Amino acid sequence: MQIQVSNLHKSYIDGEGLKLHILRGLNFEAKSGSTVAIVGTSGTGKSTFLHTIGLLEGIDEGKLYLDGSDLANLTRDQAAQFRNEKVGFIFQFHQLLQDFTALENVMIPQLIQGKNTGIVQKYAFELLEKVGLSERAGHKPTQLSGGEQQRVAIARALVNRPRIILADEPTGNLDQETGEQVMEILLRLNRENKTTLVMITHNTNLASAMQYQHRMENGQLHLLKNG
Repeated sequence: MQIQVSNLHKSYIDGEGLKLHILRGLNFEAKSGSTVAIVGTSGTGKSTFLHTIGLLEGIDEGKLYLDGSDLANLTRDQAAQFRNEKVGFIFQFHQLLQDFTALENVMIPQLIQGKNTGIVQKYAFELLEKVGLSERAGHKPTQLSGGEQQRVAIARALVNRPRIILADEPTGNLDQETGEQVMEILLRLNRENKTTLVMITHNTNLASAMQYQHRMENGQLHLLKNG
């Protein structure tokens, strides 16, 4: 899925009633199936940007096109439906449900939509196989290592067959070796599924492995690496 952002503005009101202008006329484009890294210091608006293109948050001004359709003015219900069908999220903190097994955690997004349990279970297990966790499918998060938990989160992000994967520091809590393993899985799945991958990272090795690299600075994105 192609992403195009034009003149994007996003602000917040702080606790004292002051307006904080986070994104300032930002422009961005990601080709369908490409891999993109967003780098920059903390507090520059990287996560805010990811949330806006994932329709988790609205925008103040600008255009947001996904495959040519302007999504900037969707209703809340329309945005939620689009997220559920087209976008997969991976966060630094995996946010797995502690009382459920790895397999059940992967299944949940599909079960919420009322999909057939048997079909969902089969596909969820296939995804766990792809991330190398088929033998851990029956384990709960507390029985898994940090890297294993993040791989479950990757499988969960893919279960709805999204067109876009948005990853916010997916290796931030992992050691170098485990982080590299997670990176290899993400890039392999990107190639296999032809998804568009946009990732925030402070990991220079991970950023350099992406086809495109942008730096967030002063509320705008600056292209550092082009293909």
